[in-house]
Amino acid sequence: MITTYPDPPISLVEVYAQRTPTSLGYAWQPAAFTGGDVIIDYQLSIAVQGGAFSVLASGLTSPEYVATSLTPGVTYEVKVQSRNSYDFSDYSATLTLLAAFKPEAPAAPTTYRVTN
Repeated sequence: MITTYPDPPISLVEVYAQRTPTSLGYAWQPAAFTGGDVIIDYQLSIAVQGGAFSVLASGLTSPEYVATSLTPGVTYEVKVQSRNSYDFSDYSATLTLLAAFKPEAPAAPTTYRVTN
């Protein structure tokens, strides 16, 4: 059997339930073509929007990851690769997300009576 590069993972999405002001959750689907061998693991790369990518996590054996210690108000780009015994795939499509969290609604207003 001939082994070659696997196809990149597909459907990279945010896992909204894992969002906090300083963390973002990601999930993806394995590609149908594995390059003739099983997928060993995944590697996730991250960049501040428009910046250079660096590896955030490697050796991921499940198709999900939670990035922590992010800076609130900063937009991040992520992409993921799969790896078989031959090598890493190309990168997936890039997902761009803002590290932020919708604040809770403020408490109901109260009135005070001021006396002289």
